[in-house]
Amino acid sequence: MTHRTERPAGPPASSAPHPVPASSPGGPAPTLVIGGTGKTGRRVANRLAARDLPVRIGSRSGEPPFDWGKPETWEAVLEGTGAVYITYYPDLGFTGAAEAVGAFSRLAVARGIRRLVLLSGRGEEGALRAERELRESGAEWTVVRAGWFFQNFDEGFFLESVLAGELALPTADAVEPFVDVDDIADVVVEVLISDGHVGRIHELSGPRALDFREVAAELSEATGREIRYTPVPLESYRAVLVEHGLPAEFADLFRLLLDGRNAQPVDGVREVLGRAPRDFSRYARETAATGVWNPTVS
Repeated sequence: MTHRTERPAGPPASSAPHPVPASSPGGPAPTLVIGGTGKTGRRVANRLAARDLPVRIGSRSGEPPFDWGKPETWEAVLEGTGAVYITYYPDLGFTGAAEAVGAFSRLAVARGIRRLVLLSGRGEEGALRAERELRESGAEWTVVRAGWFFQNFDEGFFLESVLAGELALPTADAVEPFVDVDDIADVVVEVLISDGHVGRIHELSGPRALDFREVAAELSEATGREIRYTPVPLESYRAVLVEHGLPAEFADLFRLLLDGRNAQPVDGVREVLGRAPRDFSRYARETAATGVWNPTVS
């Protein structure tokens, strides 16, 4: 929704998961991508497949299915896997998330799967607990920490607000160095297939921090129509989440913005990939060109 969640949210058809190869006799074992139909997961799966590397999708609709809430589904999806990219829905800050990540990681290691990469959150206490569980599992671990996604505005809950022309959010004047999911996926793939990242934490962000008034202005320029930002109280926003059938706890993620803990950009994308992260302006222009932000006329 607002932070790093991997839940699929009706992306354009062009970004849907591509078919991915299964493992072949004598070939490399597949990489299991938990949340492989989500924002970063499907991109990671597609990038691995483009390199002719076998992939297994970990999702409720996968074969075999995977469900964080049903530990009995974990064993089958790990069978024959060589490495795992771990994302957690709805968010690592939620109750029980760290324990689930720890139990899953220990099971993977017990089954001989040692290479585990976790998508974590910058500055989030619950995410830090999940990272600790991962480290203590005995895995050859890497943590990729990210903040709020660009793609929340075209693939996530903010899409409806952009289409309506108003971002009504409890962010006040707080800033966030939003990060492109494509940059995250490039980093994750590099970490999975390259040596030198075991035992490391990579923090990712975009190149500059924006407040939501600036975001609205960028989206307005890209779409050619007015999109305004309206500050609202946190509790009012919590009620909106419940109305839309989303966990009220998502509202608490806005506290990460309000106290400024993640306000400064970080250089993890360049450290891993040797290039600068993509800027929000470019994302806004390219996404507007797809038509996803064009309101439908009923």
